[in-house]
Amino acid sequence: MRKYSFTSESVTEGHPDKICDQISDAVLDSLIAKDPNCRVACEALTTTGMVMVAGEITTNTYIDIPAIVRDTLKRIGYTDSDYGLDGRNCAVITSIHEQSENIALGVNSAVNHEQGAGDQGMMFGFACDETPEFMPLPISLAHKITMRLAEVRKKGILPWVRPDGKSQVTVEYEDDVPKRITSVVVAVHHNPEVPHKQIVSDVKKHVIIPVCEKYLTPETKFFINATGIFTIGGPEADTGITGRKIIVDTYGGMGRHGGGCFSGKDPSKVDRSASYMARYIAKNIVAAKLAHKCEVQLAYSIGIAEPVSIYIQTFGTGTVSDNELAKAVRDVFPLKPAEIIQYLDLKRPIYFKTASYGHFGREESEFTWEKTDKAEELIKYFEDVK
Repeated sequence: MRKYSFTSESVTEGHPDKICDQISDAVLDSLIAKDPNCRVACEALTTTGMVMVAGEITTNTYIDIPAIVRDTLKRIGYTDSDYGLDGRNCAVITSIHEQSENIALGVNSAVNHEQGAGDQGMMFGFACDETPEFMPLPISLAHKITMRLAEVRKKGILPWVRPDGKSQVTVEYEDDVPKRITSVVVAVHHNPEVPHKQIVSDVKKHVIIPVCEKYLTPETKFFINATGIFTIGGPEADTGITGRKIIVDTYGGMGRHGGGCFSGKDPSKVDRSASYMARYIAKNIVAAKLAHKCEVQLAYSIGIAEPVSIYIQTFGTGTVSDNELAKAVRDVFPLKPAEIIQYLDLKRPIYFKTASYGHFGREESEFTWEKTDKAEELIKYFEDVK
């Protein structure tokens, strides 16, 4: 029997890097709602009392970026100067210019007059059957913990909780099957008045146990605010930047990552759209029971519509060969940027929700790449081949 442990982490919506991801996607949503063909590459940085937004935006509409920043901060919960950032009065600096004409040339019209990829690069998708949402269990539980931290804060269940926070879950596997949680780490930003003993008790009772009870054992170790105090948090403690939580955004390290972040990028950027399609492909392969675990790599060249390569890995769990699956992917799935955008309906203001608690494994209707509606077609494809 092969035994091993795997660890993944998540962060709350009030984590400094996630603040920036949400600002970037709030700007994108505001633009794409008015101008579906806008080109957006929007980055944000935040530190004590200040947010800076910069990037390349080409559009025929106008949006009030400082207002969007402030609304986003208030929505997250940064409404008190004691948190180091207050959406009501913080400084907002903007520096925006248009997309490079050289890049636009390759995107607007590829060599065969189809929309080309917005950049070169490789994108990965992953799925496995160890959770109902076809996600690895460690990242699934880590996200549920941070979502619960936000919930107990917003509902007043734990009124001492502040917006910043992190979680980390270690799961022990036996022959690739998750069996138990060996440790849970939680860091939660809190009011100075609350004692550490109460924090530990409250987080166990109201956050960890409701989320993780099925996998907890008497041997599970808990590390809650392990330094003893976390009163200085948010951008006051750590400068945040868009795109620094790409493993939190995806599969918690269990699936590979091509390196490009998603937030602040319109769907002409294959960093985002092709990653969503790769997830859609992997999830449908697993949903069709063609594999227990599947990783998909798509690679593109700027200005070229067709992917330059497709790679499938099922880790020895496939019912057909990886090469056969790669051929099926080419035959069954739309893979050109314009096709992906149209098929997944990506020219909509759907991105703010993706910017916290993961882009994958979500049940909201906006997450079209989470559907398993191609599973039957894949099953029939291989029946016809036989």
